[in-house]
Amino acid sequence: MRVSLLVFRLPPGTLNGEVGKFVKKLYGQATSSWKGKYTYRRPGLLDGIPHRKLLRGVVIVRRRDQARVLAFLAEWKALVEVREVRPTAEDLRVLERNSSAHRAGQ
Repeated sequence: MRVSLLVFRLPPGTLNGEVGKFVKKLYGQATSSWKGKYTYRRPGLLDGIPHRKLLRGVVIVRRRDQARVLAFLAEWKALVEVREVRPTAEDLRVLERNSSAHRAGQ
């Protein structure tokens, strides 16, 4: 499986509110209402794409999913570095597990 490492950040000077919106739209958000009585998850883009998050702003994705993530990052004018990398056995397990879960949910 061919994978890419994406390293990204928003431009310097981006307002904190915009950074928060970006993070929620990319990674999703667990949230609750009525003082925790109701909990749910707002999905983000990466919830629909098999990936391995290494750090905030550093993810490994399959090459075939790379364009979707890059298009999203371009909309936010994110500064991005892309590298093709050789995945570890753990990377492959995570990506395959995520891929199977995404196919089952479709």
